[in-house]
Amino acid sequence: MTQRKHSVASIGARIDGFLRPLLANAGLELRYKISDADAVEGDFETPDVMVNFSGPDVDALLANRAELLLALEQVTMEMLRFGSDEHSLLSFDANDYRLLRIEELRLSAQTAAERVKRTGAPFRFNPMNSRERRVIHLALRGETAVRSESAGAGPGRQVVVYPAGMASLPDVPYVLPPRRDGPGERRSGPDSRRGAPRPRGRR
Repeated sequence: MTQRKHSVASIGARIDGFLRPLLANAGLELRYKISDADAVEGDFETPDVMVNFSGPDVDALLANRAELLLALEQVTMEMLRFGSDEHSLLSFDANDYRLLRIEELRLSAQTAAERVKRTGAPFRFNPMNSRERRVIHLALRGETAVRSESAGAGPGRQVVVYPAGMASLPDVPYVLPPRRDGPGERRSGPDSRRGAPRPRGRR
């Protein structure tokens, strides 16, 4: 088993000291539990430390594809001075959002792979953060007919799925679509753009 780099004993007090006043000043009614994560061989994510949220304002954390939850996670990692290679070692979650999101990404990766096999054309996911790109890559690691790579830079970095023998295409700059905040509308996600594959059975 891989040795932990971080634990509640080493960073728990710093996380608590950072989050407690931050949430109070934001007026958010949230509780959280900081715990050492159980490492399971083969998991898509194997964090050292988990922070699980509950309370009346959990829905606010999870709105817009957990935008606030992920922002809190990011600023906490910056406070801890985590390097980019450590970003997967701390995980914020609420109502099992992370597990459900990983399953969604895994199914999207499989569906994209089937499309690439069928059409022989590469497929580009919408931009996503490094942790979600890693899930896509891991979901496709056992595929022999397709391969995946990350392309682009900054917030426009994407996963591209290619037929195994196809050379990489030049990067295409990604233009972020306008944010839509009308009733029943949401921001674009990795599998929500026009033409993106959707997992079978998904409504």
